[in-house]
Amino acid sequence: MQTISPIIQYFLASGVPLDTVILILMLPIIATFIAFLRQVVGIKAFGIYTPLIITFAFLATNGLKYGIAIFIAVILVGMLMRFVLRPFRLLYLPRVAITLTVVALLILFLLVAGGAMRRTGLAAVSIFPILIMITLVEKFVAVQIEKGNKTAILLAFETLVISIIGYYIASWGSLVELLVIHPWATLLTLPINILLGKWTGLRINEYFRFKEVIKKM
Repeated sequence: MQTISPIIQYFLASGVPLDTVILILMLPIIATFIAFLRQVVGIKAFGIYTPLIITFAFLATNGLKYGIAIFIAVILVGMLMRFVLRPFRLLYLPRVAITLTVVALLILFLLVAGGAMRRTGLAAVSIFPILIMITLVEKFVAVQIEKGNKTAILLAFETLVISIIGYYIASWGSLVELLVIHPWATLLTLPINILLGKWTGLRINEYFRFKEVIKKM
């Protein structure tokens, strides 16, 4: 307790759990990391909010492998339901509602199967990460309709990769210890984001994308 920042000790004394404090302090760091990947590297994913909440959903599951399994199951069902529902020519919202229903039932089946196979970690996954994963379906279906399967799958893959990296960043013991001792360190993300907001150069992926043009310059 002597190494914990006085402000953290105040939060704990007020009844706020330490895990909650750490996650809230970690949020700006993960968001800044995603913004960096978007602005400098050029990885789009499903925006900044979706990979951010998926990262925290992974943290809330009983092991990263269960979070990834649920994520992949949700994406696969989203892809499948588009082809199944196409002949019915349904409007967007009813189509999403049906897809959400099927995804919810599938995840319930996975939890039951996990319990039957004595995978207690999977069976005990809380409702919080499950709901987050289910809401991913709407974003995926929207991109499917607007830009096609290829783009939707690519953005889903990028979202998964970013979320996995974010998971390891948020689980990094040294970073957690830093935030517990120096919680003000999370404010350093503000000047970093100001710099990212003024970024006018090419993104890293654009150097590869336009390398032929750059060679001729």
